[in-house]
Amino acid sequence: MALSSTLPYFHKDIVLSLIHHLHLHLFHFFLSPPSQKRTPFLSRPNTSKFPELICRAAAAEYKFPDPIPEFAEAETEKFRTHLMKKLSKKDIFGDSLQEVVDICTEIFSTYLNTEYGGPVSLLVMPFIDMAVTLNDKGLPGGPRAARAAIKWAQDHVDKDWNAWRGSDN
Repeated sequence: MALSSTLPYFHKDIVLSLIHHLHLHLFHFFLSPPSQKRTPFLSRPNTSKFPELICRAAAAEYKFPDPIPEFAEAETEKFRTHLMKKLSKKDIFGDSLQEVVDICTEIFSTYLNTEYGGPVSLLVMPFIDMAVTLNDKGLPGGPRAARAAIKWAQDHVDKDWNAWRGSDN
């Protein structure tokens, strides 16, 4: 995924803040109980601490590395093991536990094999897909499973990627 040099260059902190804000709104909107849902995008992120200056990119385009199938396979197994252990502590899944874990693992694996390209490329959409898919299939605990999945991913995927590639970032 490359950024075009013909598009305006935004200060990295502004872009990251906006992406984070969008992710929080989407995560809240899709995974909150209906009684707590509110219309997304009603508030703006606080950008007062960021410079107002927007300039064209002077540096070369940045291209995220391609996904690494071996990394995706190893990380998927860690994910499956963790999710099974975490969700088995909850009584809400009952006989559906294996199916819930299989669906979440399949979505996570597909994401790692097709889109994840290292730190800063971990997206919230696969986790929203998990909750939506589980809910659409009438399985229990979609939001809970998605929260457990994204929590684990935020804590481990980027660190494991750096360890796999031998970098400290």
